[in-house]
Parts: sequence; C-alpha cells; structure tokens
Amino acid sequence: MDPAELSDPRPSPIAGSWYPAKPEVLRSMIEGFLEEAVLPVFEGQPVGLIVPHAGYIYSGLTAAHAFKALQSRQFARVIVLSPSHQPYRQPLLTTAHDAYATPLGLVPVDREALGKFDTYLRKDSGFELASVRRDQEHSLEIELPFLQTTLPGGFSLIPLMMVDQSAAMVRPLSNALVKLIQSFPQEESTLLVGSSDLSHFYSERVANRLDGNLAQAVQEFDLNAFYQHKQRGEMEACGLAPMAAVLQTSKLLGADQVTIADYRTSAAVTGDRSSVVGYLSAVISTGKAATHD
Repeated sequence: MDPAELSDPRPSPIAGSWYPAKPEVLRSMIEGFLEEAVLPVFEGQPVGLIVPHAGYIYSGLTAAHAFKALQSRQFARVIVLSPSHQPYRQPLLTTAHDAYATPLGLVPVDREALGKFDTYLRKDSGFELASVRRDQEHSLEIELPFLQTTLPGGFSLIPLMMVDQSAAMVRPLSNALVKLIQSFPQEESTLLVGSSDLSHFYSERVANRLDGNLAQAVQEFDLNAFYQHKQRGEMEACGLAPMAAVLQTSKLLGADQVTIADYRTSAAVTGDRSSVVGYLSAVISTGKAATHD
C-alpha cells in the first residue's frame, strides 16, 4: 500500500518514553543493538519470533538477538501478537486505524487479512475480533521499529492484542491464523511475532528459575506445559498467550525448532539483582534445511 493512501494512522503514545522520538536517534539505537547482538544459529527458515517489550534501554538488546535473524530476508506480512495491558470487555482486539505511526514512518495494517481472520475465527469458535481506536498498548507497537529496521523492503501488519489469555482462546486463534496464512499466495512469506516479558520483580535467582521453566516449555512447543507451569506458580509472563499462540501456529505450519537467542534480566542494566524483570528472545524455525546427496 502506498503510504500516501494511509489517512488514519494510529498515533504513537510511547515514542519519546519507551523509545526515542527522533528518527535518527531511534534508528541509531536499534542499529547499535543489532550490531552488538549475536546472530542465533538455527536451521531452516524463520517462521516466528518471541521478543520482549520493555523500554529499549532494558530489553532492546535481547530483542535484537532475535530480530537479527530477519536481516537480508523478506516478509510480505507480519502478524504481531501481544497482551493487552489495559482492560477491555472484548477478548481479542485489533486496531481500527489503517496504519501504525512510529518515528521511522507508517506501517500499513492489512485490513483485508484481518477481515478474513475474523471470519475464520467466528466460524470455528464463536470468538470475534474487536477493533479499537487510539489504544495505549505499548507491547505491540514497541516491536515495530525493529521490524521497520530489519525489513527495510516494507511489510503489512496484522496486529492482534489478547485480553483473554486462556488456552481456550489460544487454540482457536492459532487454527484461524493457520487458515489465514495458508490463504496467502505461496510466494508471500508471513512472519509471526509473539511479544512478552517474563517474570516481574523477583530476585534474580528466583527469576532465573521461573524463566528457565518457561524457556524449556518454549523449546518443547509445549502449550500444556505453559499453562500447567503457570497454574502451579512455576513461571510468569505477561504475554503467555501471545507466546503460546505463536508457538502453536508455527508448529501447525511445520516449524519444529525453537532457538533461544538471548536471555537476561533488568539487572544487566540497573545492577539491582534484588528485584528484576526477565527478558527472553527466540527464533522459531522449520528446523533442518533440506539436504541433497
């Protein structure tokens, strides 16, 4: 879509606080993170990413380790799933705007794809997608400047914010996403991005234990383990369902490998190990590339 045709962008409520508002400063920060990050070693093609969503000074480097896997690749569409940190009556949200505005420009929203997704979801589950205007959700928007930097050829966005984070929402949502992705032309690649921070405000020792349980469940594509660990208080994540949905959808699309790209806590920046937030990034891929004798 021509950016000139985008007449109703969602204004950023977090530029200048969660990340820099000046384009040149923002781009320089992201490029610095990407240069410092180590490219994760994975096999096959990337299908999805799991990335944190704190302010860039805290989690930007961890996110960069996963986003670095996108460099020199192209995706026609990116589906970003995030939690909703604000209360809404509806269980699943998207934007009513035709684009997201960041300091790096406009990201067009694929409204046609959102309509198809809503149809698949309603038919199979009875859930429906609600559109909201001028939402304040940071956890979806904060991934966009990284995507704009690592995918300079452009992409259209399918934004989904989960109010209902139950397994009963994850399963039909994942099934609808599979149908949606399979409806696109085969030559048009789609990337899934799950946005989540991990444990909040424990000592670093406790955080490492809780976050280690989550990392293991992520690597095993184990949706049941996600919710069992959560119920038993053995792990914590504000975007549990977005991560689970990205993993479940990726698995249904043939992905069979999760590579942890980076893990650290806020203590790496603050030096305070008594009360930390955990950050993890990962690349979900199709596994071993085809080999030829």
